[in-house]
Amino acid sequence: MIEVQNLVKWYGPTLAVDDISFSIPKGQIVGFLGPNGAGKTTTLRMLTGFLPPTSGTARIDGSDVLTQADAARGKIGYLPESTPLYLEMRVEEFLHYRGKLQHMTRQERRARIDIVCERCGLSHIRRRLIGQLSKGNRQRVGLAQALLHDPPVLILDEPTAGLDPNQIGEVRKLISELRGKHTVLLSTHILPEVEKTADSVVIIAGGRIVARGTPDELRRKVSSGSRVLVELQAEPAAVSAAFGAVPGVTLVDAVTHEGWCRATVTPAQGLDVREALGRAALQNSWPVREMRHEIATLEQYFIQITAQQSQGAEDAA
Repeated sequence: MIEVQNLVKWYGPTLAVDDISFSIPKGQIVGFLGPNGAGKTTTLRMLTGFLPPTSGTARIDGSDVLTQADAARGKIGYLPESTPLYLEMRVEEFLHYRGKLQHMTRQERRARIDIVCERCGLSHIRRRLIGQLSKGNRQRVGLAQALLHDPPVLILDEPTAGLDPNQIGEVRKLISELRGKHTVLLSTHILPEVEKTADSVVIIAGGRIVARGTPDELRRKVSSGSRVLVELQAEPAAVSAAFGAVPGVTLVDAVTHEGWCRATVTPAQGLDVREALGRAALQNSWPVREMRHEIATLEQYFIQITAQQSQGAEDAA
């Protein structure tokens, strides 16, 4: 549905996007992640036809964004990071205006406006001036206009910016419901949202793609891996010795905290050592107050891979 091949963008002497290629199949939700200045927004603007690429190609449902720009744009619903809205218009008026730009008939506009206002939580404020709305509700209007013409592809740049936790949950649910019918490219800095929503992830840094895969695949690549946190009544040195002797344990860090021993146990990748740790504690008659298994997060992988990219760029310089 989205095909990007060898896409390059120069701003004068600055290389913003450096020969990236990726594809997104129909119906998938893909998180597009990167630190500030990574080339993320530039890529999205090229995909939506706002910027021409220096070289390379991008296709939306078979339409080239450069040579078949009108056809490609008609297949995209776009929510930019800073949503451009006419503050003097009412919500309903603005959506009618956006529908006209998409060549929708009046009957189509009326039907779709009812649908998107309901889905985006705008039904009770659809007759209010946009300039009188909160930032969160303006963001909802931006999402509604992206969905208005029922496009096969949605490109969302920070769709939850300015929303409160309840609204973020509602938008997350809405995006998840789009899976299958719509192909969604989701750019956000809120990595837990990507973990809960996206089928796969593309990470860009320094203008280049540095990682891609499902959230689970990327989490498994974190060098620190998973760990087990145990809080028990015992001496740290004894806990380190006993837990360190458990097969599969690679590292034990035990300290005293408020009269209890807190042990952080790192197992070999892919191993679950909780039962063995429990047996070791039982054999030593140590009361256990807590045992918690922590897995690596997508945020940890993001920090690790982008830091490696930054270090590589500094070494090359």
